[in-house]
Amino acid sequence: MPDMIYVTSSPHIHSGESVKKIMWAVFIALIPAGLWGVYAYGFKALYLMVASILTCVITEALILKLRKRPVVISDGSAALTGLLLAYNVSPDIPVWTICIGAVFAIAIAKQAFGGLGRNIFNPALAARAFLMASWPTYMVTFQNPRWSADALTSATPLTNLKHGFGLANPTYLDLLIGNRGGCIGEVCIAALIIGAIFLLYKRYISLRIPASFILTVALLSWAFMGKGLFQGDALFYIMNGGLILGAFFMATDYVTSPITKKGKIVFGIMCGVLTFAIRKWGGYPEGVCYSILIMNAATPIIERHTKPGRFGKG
Repeated sequence: MPDMIYVTSSPHIHSGESVKKIMWAVFIALIPAGLWGVYAYGFKALYLMVASILTCVITEALILKLRKRPVVISDGSAALTGLLLAYNVSPDIPVWTICIGAVFAIAIAKQAFGGLGRNIFNPALAARAFLMASWPTYMVTFQNPRWSADALTSATPLTNLKHGFGLANPTYLDLLIGNRGGCIGEVCIAALIIGAIFLLYKRYISLRIPASFILTVALLSWAFMGKGLFQGDALFYIMNGGLILGAFFMATDYVTSPITKKGKIVFGIMCGVLTFAIRKWGGYPEGVCYSILIMNAATPIIERHTKPGRFGKG
C-alpha cells in the first residue's frame, strides 16, 4: 500500500549527530588552548598530552577486550578524557604520573561503572583529584611561560592572593592571553572562549550550566572576596584557575550533568557556590574540580526534582 504508515520507536526525528561526532567536536574545540599550552610551556606540554591520550585509549581498548565488548575507541571519548586530564595538570608534572592518572580515569572512573554513559563522575576530573591526593607536590608546582624571568613558581595568582605571598598579580590582559603559570589547558582564556563559542554555535552545549556557574562565582566573589562587602574583583576570580575550562568543557559533560533545563541551572549554581566556598575557606585555593565532582554525585537527585510535568498534566 503506497499510503502505509510505519510506526517505529522514538526518536522519530534524527538530527544526524552521534556520540562520535560530538566527542571529536569537543576535542577540536579544545585544540586552541592546547596549542597555546605548547607555545607557553614548550614541548613537555605536548608530551604530556600525547602520553595521556595514548594511555587512555590503550587502557580503554584493553579493558573492553577483557570484558569481551566491542573495542570502539574511535568514538573519541577516551581521547577526549586524556586531553582533558592533560589540561588539568601542571606542565612540570612527570610523564609517568599522568600515565597513572590516565589509567585511573579509564579503568576506575569510567569502565568500573560500566563504560561510556554509565560513569557517575567526570573521568578526567576524578583522575585529577586522585593525582592531587597521591602526588600533591607535582600538582601544585607550576611552570611560568618560557619567556618569564622565573622558570618555576609554586604560586598561581589564586594561591598568591589567598595566602598573601606578596607577588604581583597578572593583569586582565595577561589572564586573557595566558601569560601566567597554571595548568596546561586552563591559562589562556581567549583560546578556551574560542572553543566554547564553537560548541555553542554547534549547539553541543547550552549556556545554562556555564552561565549559572560563572555568574554565581562572580557574584559571590564580588560580594565576599574583597577587603569589604561587595569589594571583590569578580573578573579576576572568573579568569583565574580552571573556571572557564571547567564551566564550558567539563561541567557540561552529557553523562555526569543533568539533562533537564532547570536541573542544568541548579547544577551550575551549586557548582559556583561550592567553588566559591572552597576558594574562600578551603585549604586549597582552587575549587572547580571538586565542586563539579560533588555535583556529579548529586545529578540524579537534581533530575528527580526538576523533571518537567507530563504533557497535558500542568
